[in-house]
Amino acid sequence: MIHLTRLNGQGFVLNPDLILRAETTPDTVVTLVDGTRYLVEEPIDVLAERVLRYRASVVAVARELTATGQVESSTSPDDDAAPGGSPGPKVAVLRPRRG
Repeated sequence: MIHLTRLNGQGFVLNPDLILRAETTPDTVVTLVDGTRYLVEEPIDVLAERVLRYRASVVAVARELTATGQVESSTSPDDDAAPGGSPGPKVAVLRPRRG
């Protein structure tokens, strides 16, 4: 999530994966995939930097978890069970692109 500020000074957090586009008109307008629009105080370059940092942190955490063996691909249904026997979330392992 990224922190943003509405024009009235109220802060909020936004899932950057929901951003369809951002434009300057001269205020920064963030349009989400569902059509919701937010006017925010942050300039568009600050917004872009926050989205970039968020996405980089997601990749970094995924790599760290994979490197430490905390995340592995599973082939057995029992491997996906959470404590208590209930099915756990499916995890996609990120791997570097080839060639």
